[in-house]
Amino acid sequence: MGIVNVTPDSFSDGGRNANTSAALAHCEQLLADGANILDIGGESTRPGSPAVPLEEELARVLPVVREATRLNVPLSVDTYKPEVMRAVLDLGADIVNDIWALRQPGAAQVVASHPQCGVCLMHMHRDPQTMQQAPMEGDPVQQVLSFLERAALDLQGLGVEKSRIVLDAGIGFGKTVEQNFALLAQQARLQAAGYAWLAGWSRKSSLGAVTGLPVDQRLGASVAAAVLAVERGARIVRAHDVRDTVAALRVWQAMQAQQDALRGSSATQPQ
Repeated sequence: MGIVNVTPDSFSDGGRNANTSAALAHCEQLLADGANILDIGGESTRPGSPAVPLEEELARVLPVVREATRLNVPLSVDTYKPEVMRAVLDLGADIVNDIWALRQPGAAQVVASHPQCGVCLMHMHRDPQTMQQAPMEGDPVQQVLSFLERAALDLQGLGVEKSRIVLDAGIGFGKTVEQNFALLAQQARLQAAGYAWLAGWSRKSSLGAVTGLPVDQRLGASVAAAVLAVERGARIVRAHDVRDTVAALRVWQAMQAQQDALRGSSATQPQ
């Protein structure tokens, strides 16, 4: 999933794609680099970021979505506002990616009323303005799993099939560095519920905390985290640096293919 921030203030690339033509050029580059999904967002959710008024978010996102539908690739829109969800789905977007897990009034109903859109439900402690001022406490894995399972079951209760739902642990959204890495290390516990999971480690501050690198130098750390997440079962990787992430995952896939071949060969040998 390639990230398209149509914002002036996103934490790592704010302003680069803040107009429609630049955003579309970025979409095309991400696809050339190997992205399978484009994730378009019109509001920064970095820690401490202010909320964006509805009309401003619509003005940022709708022109990009309208043009990007011509690229014939699944389009995700990163929003928590039901009005934006309805507008982009009407334009032909395929996925709603919501950091609030459809907790805003009316959001779940918008998704449930759509016959086939996908939805990504993310765990966030508190809100973007305050989440890192007082991060969550205790075991993050059980808290994240309980919250997201309940959100997913509530949505299924509205008629949305389980196969349409993806879950995201919300790396960096109200969690300590240790908690973020606990979620990665114990990802198997999260996946026991049988949902597809999205991993969003790209350029996150936790990578900076363990490497000492600024946000614009976290490529290697981001790629390593993506491979580790996929190795532990993530089905979707949300990334800024698509080309390098895809290359690393192809190396991992080649190794996996050989391991599978060896297992298959040993299984057919006489005992």
